[in-house]
Amino acid sequence: MKPAVKKVVLAYSGGLDTSIIIPWLRENYDCEVIAYVANVGQQDDFDAVRKKALDTGAAKVVVEDLREVFLTDFVWPTIRAGAVYERKYLLGTSMARPLIAQQQVKLAQEVGADALAHGCTGKGNDQVRFELAYMALAPQLQIIAPWRRWEIASREDAIAYARARNIPVEATVEKIYSHDENIWHISHEGGPLEDLWNEMDEGLLKWVRPISQTPDEPLYVDLTFEEGNLVALDGERMAPVELLEALNRAGSEHGVGVIDMVENRVVGMKSRGIYETPGGTIITTAHRELEALTLDKDSQHYKDIIAEKYAALVYQGQWFTPLRESLDAFLAAFQKYVSGTIRVKLFKGHCLVAGRRSIFSLYREDLATFGKEDVYDQSDAEGFINLFGLPGKVEALLSDVGIKKGQYRAPDYFKTFKRD
Repeated sequence: MKPAVKKVVLAYSGGLDTSIIIPWLRENYDCEVIAYVANVGQQDDFDAVRKKALDTGAAKVVVEDLREVFLTDFVWPTIRAGAVYERKYLLGTSMARPLIAQQQVKLAQEVGADALAHGCTGKGNDQVRFELAYMALAPQLQIIAPWRRWEIASREDAIAYARARNIPVEATVEKIYSHDENIWHISHEGGPLEDLWNEMDEGLLKWVRPISQTPDEPLYVDLTFEEGNLVALDGERMAPVELLEALNRAGSEHGVGVIDMVENRVVGMKSRGIYETPGGTIITTAHRELEALTLDKDSQHYKDIIAEKYAALVYQGQWFTPLRESLDAFLAAFQKYVSGTIRVKLFKGHCLVAGRRSIFSLYREDLATFGKEDVYDQSDAEGFINLFGLPGKVEALLSDVGIKKGQYRAPDYFKTFKRD
């Protein structure tokens, strides 16, 4: 039984999935469809996207520029947390979904809609991310997920549905990749990538140059942070969008920021994705290095534990949760002194740290040097080692008196040396 729906706000991109959802909603629910288009930095012709939505049956189209709020309210906090999913993924799509859902809910409340809809498949992560946000922000609104309700079973079916209704789409049966793009990254899935033995085709890349086409001279860039937030490049202060766009250009030119990974989706299956995150890779590398300079040992090690949990929350769509908000408050204390400048070297796909500087640096050359100095008495190390190794020594002593079986047995000298 379909719920009665009068007005629905659809998260609309103009891609294959959402292009066919507008006529499908009208055909199956006889409802008014309002298309919400979030500009999170994807390189789209938004006038063309607006026209396409109206031509396929949308009653209204709302396009909103969310690039700056995306960076300041979602990307920057995730960087400060050091969150990287499964050692590689810099969470580009994961961070954008809660923002889009949040603004979609806001629009639904403004226009009096009684339902929300998205174009995510029933096998992917994004359905979870959108719907957890809907539930946290507007539990009274109905949720329509067409991919879990209609008879369309594949992207080939979706293309056929679009062609039957004269809906123009870029995807073809021959070129069936799925892409997601925003100012932070671009992802690629599906098609030949589903065979894990297939090497990534360099022609797939949209931003980052193949290594063979990168310059033969390195590029040095200085990144300045204040309390964990990037604020300047090469000494010049810039707004967040301007900063990231400049680093995206630099990283792309030098082949930085491409990963090929098999990841664990929220719904339980593994999938393969290619991600291009040039500017994000540079920022993450520099921020991590600045933390190594300014955080004490215990704080740095404990933050690594938090980073893994934070990444899982973001990946799983749990942005609007008390735990994520509490972690942000906790992490603010860690970032208070994460200020300074990191110089990176971009060359042939690598982002290497080339220089470090901070007034809050905990590194002291007079302590680290192997030369003669007055602030560290090397003879003090003997007492420290005796105390630090005491637990292991006690274990060994118990073994010697037969209470415990030690890891190493004493040699049997009678077997080792034979008498004539």
